[in-house]
Amino acid sequence: MEIKRYEGTGRMSRAVVHNETIYLCGQTCGDSDKDIKGQTKVVLEKVEALLNQYGSDKHHILTVTIYLKEISMFQDMNEVWDAWVENGFEPARACVEAKMAREDILVELSVVAALK
Repeated sequence: MEIKRYEGTGRMSRAVVHNETIYLCGQTCGDSDKDIKGQTKVVLEKVEALLNQYGSDKHHILTVTIYLKEISMFQDMNEVWDAWVENGFEPARACVEAKMAREDILVELSVVAALK
């Protein structure tokens, strides 16, 4: 079975497609001036753009793991998430508190989706 890797950096690929499934690397905001709501909005926009670029969309998301710098941000993150996700297209989801790679990262999403 073929595995396609996109935008490899020597360390990781931005997206991997295998067996009609797309796996995105962890998506973060990159703008330390934004609060949790702002970072979540940017991350969801990035996820949607990558899925569209590689043959999927947010309606085909299978599962999402959400990493929060502090679990106390859960409600504010969910306000943005709930406005983005459409009824009938909710993926399986987990959310955990995690130590982030950089101090300014408040949220990171790991996404798996089916191809269209």
